[in-house]
Amino acid sequence: MSIGCRDLRVHAGRRLLLEVDGLHVASGSALAVLGANGAGKSTLLRALGLLSPHCVTGEILLDGAPATRSGMREAAAAVLQRPILRRGSVLANVASGLRFRGVRRREARARAAPWLDALGVAHLAAHDVRELSGGEAQRVSVARALAVEPRVLLLDEPFTGLDATTRADLVADLRVALDGRATATVLVTHDLHEAAALARDVAVLVGGRIRRRGELAQVLDDPGDPETARLLGWTNVVGGLVARPEHTRLAGHGHSDGVRVPGRLRRVVPLGPVTRVDVDTEDGTVTCLYPDEAAAGTLPTPGSAVTVVLTRTRATAAS
Repeated sequence: MSIGCRDLRVHAGRRLLLEVDGLHVASGSALAVLGANGAGKSTLLRALGLLSPHCVTGEILLDGAPATRSGMREAAAAVLQRPILRRGSVLANVASGLRFRGVRRREARARAAPWLDALGVAHLAAHDVRELSGGEAQRVSVARALAVEPRVLLLDEPFTGLDATTRADLVADLRVALDGRATATVLVTHDLHEAAALARDVAVLVGGRIRRRGELAQVLDDPGDPETARLLGWTNVVGGLVARPEHTRLAGHGHSDGVRVPGRLRRVVPLGPVTRVDVDTEDGTVTCLYPDEAAAGTLPTPGSAVTVVLTRTRATAAS
């Protein structure tokens, strides 16, 4: 089953929060919706799930036809930033989505059990959910969503607040769980690594509008405009060009071929496995990232006149 929208507008009073002319996520594919805080990512997800508290116009589509609330409840499952769990055991919570769909208790628990194993919480099946850590609770929430075998899965920054190891493990488990399934998945995130791990396609939201849409690799390689480029990690903007910090060096201290920009060294900051170098130029601050802390001892001192070399640059249009 596919999910999408046509001529979607979301208003809060007179304020236009979201304006999306069209969107389509096919069965078996995943779309990552990227954007800064306040860009409209969660607003879009709630609108797609027919859960928005605001005024929504346009059409939400399931398999190309206008969706109804009952149809969406049957087709979709959602995982939110903060897991919402019912009192009781972990197993009862994972089975609860099936119970809401009319599945008998014994069958619901039998169908839920494999998903506890897939999400690494089978050993917690009898535990009260009030005893769980944040990462465990989110795993239970994901297992509950997958247990109903949804045709549409809506993920609203489900890894927020988890420590790095817990996040990486849950992303990996979710990717394995989704592989080969006919689920249309929409992931809202501000994290490029999560997007790359779970989705091939990306939509970049800026100010409530989709600024770029396409295959992730293509959008990363051609961000289109400076604002989108910054969201995707191309944080150095010089004239009509953008470059990533890891592809930027001081002349004589790394790359020699590329676009050369004069400036003055502001600071050198060792950051564990990398060294950050900030240079003030006429176009603003340009940042270099060196892949080792030892580089800090070989660089000029702050205040020195330097030349920055930008490699692997991309041309952009004005925002």
